[in-house]
Amino acid sequence: MTESTLTKVVLSEDQIPTHWYNIVADLPTPPPPHLHPGTREPLAAEDMTALFPMGLIAQEASTERWIEIPEEVRAIYRLWRPSPMYRARRFEKALGTTAKIYVKYEGASPVGSHKTNSAVPQAYYNMLEGKTRLVTETGAGQWGAALSFASEMFGLSCDVFQVRNTYEGKPYRRMQMEVFGGKVTPSPSNRTHAGRELRLKFPHTTGSLGMAISEAIEEAVKDPNASYALGSVLNHVALHQTVIGQEAILQLEAFGERPADYLFACAGGGSNLAGLSFPILRENLEGRASTKIVACEPKAAPSLTEGEYKYDFGDSSNMTPLLKMYTLGADFVPDPVHAGGLRYHGMAPLVSHCYSEGLMDAISVKQLDAFAAGVMYARAEGIIPASESCHALAGAVEQARKATEDGSSPVILVGVSGNGQLDLPAYHEFIQGKMADS
Repeated sequence: MTESTLTKVVLSEDQIPTHWYNIVADLPTPPPPHLHPGTREPLAAEDMTALFPMGLIAQEASTERWIEIPEEVRAIYRLWRPSPMYRARRFEKALGTTAKIYVKYEGASPVGSHKTNSAVPQAYYNMLEGKTRLVTETGAGQWGAALSFASEMFGLSCDVFQVRNTYEGKPYRRMQMEVFGGKVTPSPSNRTHAGRELRLKFPHTTGSLGMAISEAIEEAVKDPNASYALGSVLNHVALHQTVIGQEAILQLEAFGERPADYLFACAGGGSNLAGLSFPILRENLEGRASTKIVACEPKAAPSLTEGEYKYDFGDSSNMTPLLKMYTLGADFVPDPVHAGGLRYHGMAPLVSHCYSEGLMDAISVKQLDAFAAGVMYARAEGIIPASESCHALAGAVEQARKATEDGSSPVILVGVSGNGQLDLPAYHEFIQGKMADS
Protein backbone atom coordinates (compact mmCIF):
# COMPACT_ATOMS: atom_id res chain seq x y z
CA MET A 1 0.00 0.00 0.00
CA THR A 2 1.27 3.45 -0.85
CA GLU A 3 0.92 6.72 1.00
CA SER A 4 -1.59 7.92 -1.55
CA THR A 5 -4.02 5.03 -0.95
CA LEU A 6 -3.57 4.06 2.70
CA THR A 7 -6.33 5.67 4.78
CA LYS A 8 -6.81 3.34 7.76
CA VAL A 9 -4.50 1.16 9.86
CA VAL A 10 -5.90 -1.47 12.23
CA LEU A 11 -3.30 -3.62 13.96
CA SER A 12 -3.75 -7.36 14.50
CA GLU A 13 -4.75 -8.83 17.87
CA ASP A 14 -1.21 -9.98 18.54
CA GLN A 15 -0.13 -6.34 18.46
CA ILE A 16 -2.25 -5.37 21.46
CA PRO A 17 0.32 -4.14 23.99
CA THR A 18 1.42 -6.76 26.51
CA HIS A 19 2.57 -4.16 29.04
CA TRP A 20 1.48 -0.73 30.22
CA TYR A 21 4.11 2.00 29.95
CA ASN A 22 5.05 3.97 33.08
CA ILE A 23 6.40 7.44 32.18
CA VAL A 24 7.80 7.87 35.72
CA ALA A 25 10.75 5.63 34.81
CA ASP A 26 11.91 8.03 32.09
CA LEU A 27 11.15 11.49 33.45
CA PRO A 28 14.23 13.73 33.82
CA THR A 29 13.10 14.68 37.35
CA PRO A 30 10.88 12.55 39.60
CA PRO A 31 7.31 13.77 40.09
CA PRO A 32 6.32 15.14 43.51
CA PRO A 33 4.74 12.49 45.78
CA HIS A 34 1.12 12.47 46.88
CA LEU A 35 0.76 13.69 50.48
CA HIS A 36 -1.31 12.48 53.41
CA PRO A 37 -3.98 15.14 54.03
CA GLY A 38 -3.42 15.04 57.78
CA THR A 39 0.35 14.72 58.22
CA ARG A 40 1.39 16.33 54.92
CA GLU A 41 3.96 13.53 54.63
CA PRO A 42 4.36 11.37 51.49
CA LEU A 43 1.49 8.94 51.17
CA ALA A 44 2.26 5.36 52.22
CA ALA A 45 0.66 2.26 50.73
CA GLU A 46 -1.33 1.57 53.89
CA ASP A 47 -2.86 5.04 53.64
CA MET A 48 -4.68 4.03 50.46
CA THR A 49 -5.99 0.58 51.35
CA ALA A 50 -9.39 1.96 52.41
CA LEU A 51 -9.95 3.06 48.82
CA PHE A 52 -7.96 0.85 46.45
CA PRO A 53 -6.76 -2.76 46.13
CA MET A 54 -3.05 -3.43 46.57
CA GLY A 55 -2.57 -4.21 42.89
CA LEU A 56 -3.53 -0.64 41.96
CA ILE A 57 -1.71 0.89 44.93
CA ALA A 58 1.51 -0.77 43.74
CA GLN A 59 0.99 0.67 40.26
CA GLU A 60 0.31 4.14 41.69
CA ALA A 61 3.75 4.23 43.34
CA SER A 62 5.69 2.21 40.76
CA THR A 63 8.86 3.45 39.07
CA GLU A 64 9.12 0.39 36.81
CA ARG A 65 9.06 1.24 33.10
CA TRP A 66 6.86 -1.67 32.00
CA ILE A 67 4.04 -3.33 33.94
CA GLU A 68 2.60 -6.51 32.50
CA ILE A 69 -1.06 -6.50 31.49
CA PRO A 70 -2.83 -9.57 32.96
CA GLU A 71 -4.12 -11.97 30.33
CA GLU A 72 -7.63 -11.71 31.80
CA VAL A 73 -7.53 -7.98 31.02
CA ARG A 74 -6.06 -8.43 27.54
CA ALA A 75 -8.81 -10.95 26.77
CA ILE A 76 -11.43 -8.24 27.34
CA TYR A 77 -9.30 -5.63 25.55
CA ARG A 78 -9.65 -7.84 22.46
CA LEU A 79 -13.31 -6.82 22.22
CA TRP A 80 -12.16 -3.48 20.77
CA ARG A 81 -8.38 -3.28 20.76
CA PRO A 82 -6.34 -2.51 18.81
CA SER A 83 -8.32 0.63 17.99
CA PRO A 84 -8.02 2.09 14.47
CA MET A 85 -6.04 5.04 13.19
CA TYR A 86 -7.35 7.04 10.22
CA ARG A 87 -5.79 9.46 7.77
CA ALA A 88 -8.48 12.15 7.82
CA ARG A 89 -8.18 13.02 4.13
CA ARG A 90 -11.69 14.44 3.74
CA PHE A 91 -11.17 16.57 6.84
CA GLU A 92 -7.92 17.84 5.33
CA LYS A 93 -9.80 18.67 2.14
CA ALA A 94 -12.54 20.51 4.05
CA LEU A 95 -9.86 22.58 5.74
CA GLY A 96 -7.94 23.10 2.51
CA THR A 97 -4.79 22.38 4.46
CA THR A 98 -1.33 21.27 3.43
CA ALA A 99 -1.02 19.37 6.74
CA LYS A 100 -1.54 15.62 7.06
CA ILE A 101 -3.98 14.75 9.85
CA TYR A 102 -4.15 11.34 11.51
CA VAL A 103 -6.81 10.38 14.05
CA LYS A 104 -6.40 7.71 16.73
CA TYR A 105 -10.00 6.69 17.39
CA GLU A 106 -11.15 5.22 20.72
CA GLY A 107 -14.88 5.47 20.01
CA ALA A 108 -15.29 1.82 19.03
CA SER A 109 -14.96 0.49 22.59
CA PRO A 110 -17.96 -1.22 24.22
CA VAL A 111 -19.11 2.06 25.81
CA GLY A 112 -17.82 4.37 23.08
CA SER A 113 -14.76 5.88 24.74
CA HIS A 114 -11.20 5.31 25.95
CA LYS A 115 -12.37 4.91 29.55
CA THR A 116 -12.69 1.12 29.29
CA ASN A 117 -8.89 0.90 29.02
CA SER A 118 -8.68 1.61 32.76
CA ALA A 119 -12.09 0.44 33.94
CA VAL A 120 -11.34 -3.17 33.00
CA PRO A 121 -8.08 -3.50 34.95
CA GLN A 122 -9.52 -1.60 37.91
CA ALA A 123 -12.44 -4.02 38.14
CA TYR A 124 -10.05 -6.95 37.68
CA TYR A 125 -7.71 -6.01 40.54
CA ASN A 126 -10.66 -5.37 42.85
CA MET A 127 -12.12 -8.76 41.96
CA LEU A 128 -8.78 -10.40 42.81
CA GLU A 129 -8.87 -8.81 46.26
CA GLY A 130 -12.37 -10.10 46.92
CA LYS A 131 -14.23 -6.82 46.58
CA THR A 132 -17.83 -7.11 45.44
CA ARG A 133 -18.75 -3.45 44.82
CA LEU A 134 -17.20 -0.42 43.17
CA VAL A 135 -18.23 3.17 43.81
CA THR A 136 -17.26 6.04 41.53
CA GLU A 137 -18.19 9.41 40.07
CA THR A 138 -18.66 10.41 36.46
CA GLY A 139 -18.73 13.71 34.63
CA ALA A 140 -20.20 13.18 31.18
CA GLY A 141 -21.02 9.54 31.86
CA GLN A 142 -18.30 7.79 29.84
CA TRP A 143 -16.38 6.69 32.92
CA GLY A 144 -19.51 5.59 34.75
CA ALA A 145 -20.55 3.53 31.75
CA ALA A 146 -17.08 2.03 31.40
CA LEU A 147 -16.89 1.01 35.05
CA SER A 148 -20.44 -0.37 34.96
CA PHE A 149 -19.45 -2.49 31.95
CA ALA A 150 -16.16 -3.64 33.53
CA SER A 151 -17.84 -4.44 36.85
CA GLU A 152 -20.33 -6.66 35.04
CA MET A 153 -17.43 -8.46 33.33
CA PHE A 154 -15.98 -9.46 36.72
CA GLY A 155 -19.18 -9.96 38.72
CA LEU A 156 -19.09 -6.73 40.74
CA SER A 157 -21.86 -4.23 41.42
CA CYS A 158 -21.27 -0.60 40.48
CA ASP A 159 -22.57 2.57 42.17
CA VAL A 160 -22.12 5.83 40.21
CA PHE A 161 -22.53 9.44 41.35
CA GLN A 162 -23.12 11.41 38.15
CA VAL A 163 -22.60 15.18 38.09
CA ARG A 164 -26.09 16.66 38.18
CA ASN A 165 -25.53 18.81 35.08
CA THR A 166 -25.01 15.76 32.85
CA TYR A 167 -27.44 13.52 34.76
CA GLU A 168 -30.15 15.94 33.70
CA GLY A 169 -28.71 17.05 30.36
CA LYS A 170 -27.49 13.66 29.06
CA PRO A 171 -30.09 11.12 30.21
CA TYR A 172 -28.91 8.52 27.71
CA ARG A 173 -25.56 8.31 29.52
CA ARG A 174 -27.46 7.34 32.67
CA MET A 175 -29.48 4.81 30.69
CA GLN A 176 -26.28 3.35 29.24
CA MET A 177 -24.89 2.84 32.74
CA GLU A 178 -28.11 1.19 33.83
CA VAL A 179 -28.00 -1.20 30.87
CA PHE A 180 -24.61 -2.39 32.13
CA GLY A 181 -25.97 -2.77 35.67
CA GLY A 182 -24.81 0.51 37.21
CA LYS A 183 -26.82 2.29 39.91
CA VAL A 184 -26.79 6.01 39.15
CA THR A 185 -27.36 8.94 41.54
CA PRO A 186 -27.27 12.64 40.57
CA SER A 187 -24.63 14.56 42.52
CA PRO A 188 -24.66 16.36 44.85
CA SER A 189 -27.34 14.17 46.46
CA ASN A 190 -28.98 13.58 49.82
CA ARG A 191 -27.48 10.08 50.05
CA THR A 192 -24.24 11.19 51.69
CA HIS A 193 -23.17 13.64 54.37
CA ALA A 194 -20.87 15.32 51.84
CA GLY A 195 -23.71 15.66 49.34
CA ARG A 196 -26.09 17.17 51.89
CA GLU A 197 -23.45 19.67 53.02
CA LEU A 198 -22.69 20.66 49.43
CA ARG A 199 -26.39 21.14 48.66
CA LEU A 200 -26.68 23.47 51.64
CA LYS A 201 -23.56 25.41 50.62
CA PHE A 202 -24.46 25.53 46.92
CA PRO A 203 -28.27 25.15 46.79
CA HIS A 204 -28.59 25.73 43.04
CA THR A 205 -25.39 24.03 41.91
CA THR A 206 -25.15 22.07 38.68
CA GLY A 207 -22.58 19.89 40.42
CA SER A 208 -18.94 19.18 39.67
CA LEU A 209 -16.58 16.24 39.51
CA GLY A 210 -15.03 17.38 42.78
CA MET A 211 -18.42 17.14 44.48
CA ALA A 212 -19.21 13.74 43.00
CA ILE A 213 -15.79 12.42 44.06
CA SER A 214 -16.51 13.44 47.67
CA GLU A 215 -19.76 11.50 47.64
CA ALA A 216 -18.25 8.43 46.01
CA ILE A 217 -15.36 8.26 48.48
CA GLU A 218 -17.67 8.63 51.48
CA GLU A 219 -19.93 5.88 50.18
CA ALA A 220 -17.02 3.55 49.41
CA VAL A 221 -15.26 3.78 52.79
CA LYS A 222 -18.47 2.86 54.64
CA ASP A 223 -18.56 -0.58 53.01
CA PRO A 224 -15.72 -3.07 53.68
CA ASN A 225 -16.68 -4.95 50.52
CA ALA A 226 -16.39 -1.83 48.35
CA SER A 227 -13.57 0.10 46.73
CA TYR A 228 -13.47 3.52 45.20
CA ALA A 229 -12.55 3.75 41.50
CA LEU A 230 -11.33 6.87 39.71
CA GLY A 231 -11.50 7.39 35.96
CA SER A 232 -8.68 9.90 35.56
CA VAL A 233 -6.02 11.95 37.41
CA LEU A 234 -4.16 9.22 39.33
CA ASN A 235 -0.95 7.57 38.09
CA HIS A 236 -2.40 4.08 37.69
CA VAL A 237 -5.22 5.41 35.51
CA ALA A 238 -2.78 7.21 33.21
CA LEU A 239 -0.71 4.02 33.12
CA HIS A 240 -3.60 1.88 31.87
CA GLN A 241 -4.38 4.32 29.07
CA THR A 242 -0.90 4.02 27.51
CA VAL A 243 -2.14 1.18 25.32
CA ILE A 244 -3.41 4.01 23.10
CA GLY A 245 -0.06 5.66 22.49
CA GLN A 246 1.81 2.38 22.06
CA GLU A 247 -0.57 1.36 19.29
CA ALA A 248 -0.40 4.84 17.75
CA ILE A 249 3.38 4.60 17.34
CA LEU A 250 3.06 1.35 15.38
CA GLN A 251 0.24 2.76 13.25
CA LEU A 252 2.14 5.92 12.37
CA GLU A 253 5.03 3.69 11.27
CA ALA A 254 2.63 1.77 9.02
CA PHE A 255 1.61 5.09 7.46
CA GLY A 256 5.31 5.93 7.00
CA GLU A 257 4.92 8.87 9.38
CA ARG A 258 7.39 8.51 12.19
CA PRO A 259 7.22 10.72 14.10
CA ALA A 260 4.25 13.12 14.16
CA ASP A 261 5.12 16.80 14.34
CA TYR A 262 2.14 17.68 16.54
CA LEU A 263 -0.11 15.76 18.91
CA PHE A 264 -3.44 17.18 20.10
CA ALA A 265 -5.57 15.51 22.78
CA CYS A 266 -8.35 16.79 25.01
CA ALA A 267 -7.53 17.11 28.71
CA GLY A 268 -9.81 17.34 31.73
CA GLY A 269 -8.39 15.09 34.41
CA GLY A 270 -5.67 14.03 31.99
CA SER A 271 -5.98 10.28 31.40
CA ASN A 272 -6.78 10.48 27.68
CA LEU A 273 -3.95 12.94 27.03
CA ALA A 274 -1.53 10.80 29.04
CA GLY A 275 -2.59 7.61 27.30
CA LEU A 276 -1.87 8.92 23.82
CA SER A 277 1.08 11.16 24.62
CA PHE A 278 3.22 9.39 27.24
CA PRO A 279 4.57 6.64 24.93
CA ILE A 280 5.32 9.34 22.34
CA LEU A 281 6.89 11.55 25.00
CA ARG A 282 9.26 8.65 25.68
CA GLU A 283 10.27 8.82 22.01
CA ASN A 284 10.99 12.53 22.52
CA LEU A 285 13.01 11.94 25.69
CA GLU A 286 15.14 9.26 24.02
CA GLY A 287 15.84 11.42 20.99
CA ARG A 288 13.84 9.47 18.43
CA ALA A 289 11.16 12.13 17.97
CA SER A 290 10.44 15.80 18.56
CA THR A 291 6.65 15.77 18.66
CA LYS A 292 5.03 18.90 20.09
CA ILE A 293 2.38 17.61 22.53
CA VAL A 294 -0.56 19.95 23.12
CA ALA A 295 -3.17 19.48 25.84
CA CYS A 296 -6.52 20.94 24.73
CA GLU A 297 -8.66 21.94 27.70
CA PRO A 298 -11.98 23.81 27.87
CA LYS A 299 -11.99 27.53 28.51
CA ALA A 300 -14.56 26.76 31.22
CA ALA A 301 -12.05 24.71 33.25
CA PRO A 302 -8.55 25.82 32.18
CA SER A 303 -6.46 24.22 34.91
CA LEU A 304 -3.19 24.07 32.95
CA THR A 305 -3.42 27.44 31.22
CA GLU A 306 -4.87 29.43 34.11
CA GLY A 307 -4.47 27.29 37.24
CA GLU A 308 -1.79 27.29 39.92
CA TYR A 309 0.74 24.47 40.33
CA LYS A 310 0.41 23.46 43.96
CA TYR A 311 -0.79 20.74 46.31
CA ASP A 312 -4.58 20.55 46.36
CA PHE A 313 -7.38 18.15 47.14
CA GLY A 314 -8.96 16.16 44.36
CA ASP A 315 -12.48 16.65 45.71
CA SER A 316 -14.68 19.43 47.06
CA SER A 317 -14.88 18.13 50.64
CA ASN A 318 -11.12 17.69 51.14
CA MET A 319 -11.28 13.92 51.58
CA THR A 320 -8.62 12.85 49.06
CA PRO A 321 -4.83 12.84 49.41
CA LEU A 322 -3.10 16.07 48.47
CA LEU A 323 -1.94 16.00 44.86
CA LYS A 324 0.66 18.32 43.28
CA MET A 325 -1.18 19.53 40.22
CA TYR A 326 -2.31 22.50 38.23
CA THR A 327 -5.57 23.46 39.90
CA LEU A 328 -8.30 26.07 39.89
CA GLY A 329 -9.14 25.21 43.50
CA ALA A 330 -11.01 22.23 44.91
CA ASP A 331 -14.18 24.29 45.36
CA PHE A 332 -14.18 25.56 41.76
CA VAL A 333 -17.43 24.81 39.92
CA PRO A 334 -17.07 25.19 36.12
CA ASP A 335 -19.72 26.53 33.79
CA PRO A 336 -22.13 23.76 32.76
CA VAL A 337 -20.57 23.21 29.34
CA HIS A 338 -21.42 20.08 27.35
CA ALA A 339 -17.96 18.52 27.65
CA GLY A 340 -18.79 17.15 31.09
CA GLY A 341 -15.74 14.90 31.10
CA LEU A 342 -13.47 17.95 31.06
CA ARG A 343 -15.19 19.88 33.89
CA TYR A 344 -12.57 19.17 36.56
CA HIS A 345 -10.72 21.67 38.73
CA GLY A 346 -7.30 19.99 38.50
CA MET A 347 -5.00 18.13 36.14
CA ALA A 348 -3.37 14.73 36.63
CA PRO A 349 -0.16 15.05 38.69
CA LEU A 350 1.93 13.30 36.02
CA VAL A 351 0.54 15.54 33.27
CA SER A 352 1.03 18.57 35.52
CA HIS A 353 4.63 17.60 36.19
CA CYS A 354 5.34 17.15 32.48
CA TYR A 355 3.77 20.53 31.74
CA SER A 356 5.75 22.24 34.49
CA GLU A 357 8.95 20.70 33.07
CA GLY A 358 8.19 22.04 29.59
CA LEU A 359 7.63 18.59 28.10
CA MET A 360 4.19 19.50 26.73
CA ASP A 361 2.14 22.59 25.91
CA ALA A 362 -1.50 23.52 26.54
CA ILE A 363 -4.26 25.62 25.02
CA SER A 364 -7.80 26.41 26.18
CA VAL A 365 -10.68 26.13 23.72
CA LYS A 366 -14.04 27.88 23.81
CA GLN A 367 -17.14 25.73 23.53
CA LEU A 368 -18.32 27.17 20.20
CA ASP A 369 -14.90 26.67 18.59
CA ALA A 370 -14.85 23.08 19.84
CA PHE A 371 -18.24 22.21 18.39
CA ALA A 372 -17.48 23.99 15.12
CA ALA A 373 -14.49 21.69 14.70
CA GLY A 374 -16.55 18.66 15.72
CA VAL A 375 -19.28 19.37 13.18
CA MET A 376 -16.74 19.95 10.41
CA TYR A 377 -15.04 16.66 11.26
CA ALA A 378 -18.35 14.76 11.41
CA ARG A 379 -19.47 16.08 8.02
CA ALA A 380 -16.14 15.24 6.45
CA GLU A 381 -15.33 11.87 8.00
CA GLY A 382 -18.71 10.47 9.06
CA ILE A 383 -17.72 10.12 12.72
CA ILE A 384 -19.44 12.26 15.34
CA PRO A 385 -16.78 12.91 18.00
CA ALA A 386 -17.48 13.14 21.71
CA SER A 387 -17.87 16.74 22.84
CA GLU A 388 -14.62 16.40 24.81
CA SER A 389 -12.72 15.29 21.71
CA CYS A 390 -13.96 18.33 19.81
CA HIS A 391 -11.44 20.36 21.82
CA ALA A 392 -8.56 18.33 20.39
CA LEU A 393 -9.96 18.69 16.89
CA ALA A 394 -10.20 22.46 17.41
CA GLY A 395 -6.52 22.55 18.33
CA ALA A 396 -5.64 20.54 15.24
CA VAL A 397 -7.75 22.82 13.03
CA GLU A 398 -5.88 25.88 14.24
CA GLN A 399 -2.51 24.22 13.62
CA ALA A 400 -3.56 22.94 10.18
CA ARG A 401 -4.60 26.43 9.14
CA LYS A 402 -1.28 27.84 10.29
CA ALA A 403 0.48 25.21 8.18
CA THR A 404 -1.50 26.26 5.12
CA GLU A 405 -0.58 29.89 5.71
CA ASP A 406 3.14 29.16 5.89
CA GLY A 407 3.12 26.44 3.20
CA SER A 408 4.36 23.64 5.46
CA SER A 409 3.11 20.04 5.57
CA PRO A 410 3.32 18.90 9.20
CA VAL A 411 2.05 15.56 10.41
CA ILE A 412 -0.69 16.13 12.99
CA LEU A 413 -1.92 13.35 15.28
CA VAL A 414 -5.28 13.87 17.01
CA GLY A 415 -6.77 11.76 19.75
CA VAL A 416 -10.51 11.28 19.36
CA SER A 417 -11.24 9.69 22.70
CA GLY A 418 -14.85 8.73 22.07
CA ASN A 419 -17.92 8.97 19.89
CA GLY A 420 -20.64 11.58 20.24
CA GLN A 421 -23.70 9.45 19.57
CA LEU A 422 -25.07 10.32 23.01
CA ASP A 423 -24.04 13.98 22.68
CA LEU A 424 -26.52 14.71 19.88
CA PRO A 425 -28.66 17.16 21.91
CA ALA A 426 -25.54 19.30 22.33
CA TYR A 427 -24.82 19.17 18.60
CA HIS A 428 -28.44 20.10 17.91
CA GLU A 429 -28.11 23.09 20.22
CA PHE A 430 -24.98 24.20 18.39
CA ILE A 431 -26.50 23.79 14.92
CA GLN A 432 -29.61 25.73 16.00
CA GLY A 433 -27.38 28.59 17.12
CA LYS A 434 -28.55 28.29 20.72
CA MET A 435 -25.28 27.20 22.34
CA ALA A 436 -23.59 29.56 24.78
CA ASP A 437 -19.83 29.99 24.66
CA SER A 438 -17.63 29.32 27.69
